[in-house]
Amino acid sequence: MVSTLPDNPVGRAVLGELRRHGIDTSNVQFGAGRMGLYFVTMGATLRPTEVTYDRAHSAFADADPERVNWDEILTGASWFHLSGVTPALGTNGAKAAQRAADAARRLNIPVSFDGNFRAKLWAAWNGDAPTILRGLMQAADLAFIDDRDVNVMLGHKCTATEGSARRRAAANAAFTAFPQLKRIACTLRVSGATQQHQLCAVMFTRSGEHRTRSYDLDGVVDRIGGGDAFAAGVLHGMMTGLSDEVALEFGLAAACVKHSYPGDINLATVAEVQDLLSGAGGDIKR
Repeated sequence: MVSTLPDNPVGRAVLGELRRHGIDTSNVQFGAGRMGLYFVTMGATLRPTEVTYDRAHSAFADADPERVNWDEILTGASWFHLSGVTPALGTNGAKAAQRAADAARRLNIPVSFDGNFRAKLWAAWNGDAPTILRGLMQAADLAFIDDRDVNVMLGHKCTATEGSARRRAAANAAFTAFPQLKRIACTLRVSGATQQHQLCAVMFTRSGEHRTRSYDLDGVVDRIGGGDAFAAGVLHGMMTGLSDEVALEFGLAAACVKHSYPGDINLATVAEVQDLLSGAGGDIKR
C-alpha cells in the first residue's frame, strides 16, 4: 500500500492494523494533518444506510502529490490498483493518482481502476470529476465500473431500464472511449430491503461477456466494502492464473462473504471464499 498517514497515535494504530493483515506498508509515509474519517448511519428495513464524510485537510488529502517516486516504487510490480476515492479528495489526490497511473503505464504494469464514484466528496471541492476520471481511465486495462460511472465520465445516457442492458451499453461506450481498456467488471444488485439483497456479477470484454450465478443474501450484516471485496477477489483470480469467468465467480463469492462481516474490510480467507463456491459453507464448523 502507498499512502500518507498522520504522524500521531491514530496514524500509527492504522499502520499497525494494516501490518496485522500482512500488508506491505514500507511505502506508507507519515505527514502533517489529521486522520480522514467517515461515519456510517446504518439503515434498517427500507431506510438506506448513509455515509457522512469528514476527510477535509487529512494528512492524505493534503500530502504533496510530488512526494512519491512512483517509478521507483512500481519498478518490479506485477499490478497497480487505484481507487476513484483518491482523486475525489481534492487537487492533491487527483494529481497524485494521475502521476501514479502514468508511471504504471510507462513501466508497462497492468492497471486496474475502481471508479468508486463518491458524489459527496467531489462536491465538497467542486472537483471536475468527468475530466479527472477520464484521465485515469486512459491508463486502465481493467475497470471496476458500471453504467453510473460511465455516465459521469462520458455523459453517456442509456435508456434501457434493465440493469444488464444498461451496463452492456455503458461498457460498449467505455471500450470506444478508452482504446487500451480490455475488461470491465461490476456487480448487479437487487435490494429488497436493507438486509435482503440479491447479487450477481458480469465481466465485459471486447469479444463478449461473462455472467455469474446469483446469490440471495438474507440477513446482511454490512454491505460497505463489498465492492472492494469483489475487486480484490477478481484480481486475486486473475493474478493466480484463473480464467476470466472463474476469476469473476471468485470475486462475486468474496463480495458475498464480505456481507457477513461488520466494517469495510473483507476478513475472509481464500479457503472461506472457496467454501462458498463449492457449497460447503452454511453449517457450523466444529
